[in-house]
Amino acid sequence: MLKKQNLSVTAVRLAVLDALNHHPHSDAARILELIQKKISTASLQAVYNNLNALVMHGLIREIKPKGLVSLYETRTGDNHHHVVCRNCDCVMDTDCKGCAPCLAPADDYGFILDEAEIIFWGLCPKCQHKKKEKSK
Repeated sequence: MLKKQNLSVTAVRLAVLDALNHHPHSDAARILELIQKKISTASLQAVYNNLNALVMHGLIREIKPKGLVSLYETRTGDNHHHVVCRNCDCVMDTDCKGCAPCLAPADDYGFILDEAEIIFWGLCPKCQHKKKEKSK
């Protein structure tokens, strides 16, 4: 996958991909924490450099929920969206109900649209339960 994109196969790059495969929607600090268990010399700058390269080559996706740091995932190319809890910042994937793009804008200004990025906000079941318990 890396070689097809003319990217070198490095230990840090492989560790970043592995971390994201097992922990989607992670930020750079969490990814660093995960890969330092294998590569103690890895730095935050190396993580950011690799994340940027992987995003640029379409191997990972960066999502930017309002008020949160950038999050990364390996699920790309399927026009899925995200649900985010307003309380605990839990992020989950949600598939597009129809065909891509999921929304039709009032005016496309001549663009050929192929993707819509949507983030749905609310309270996750765990936080809903906590809120109910608190109000009792």
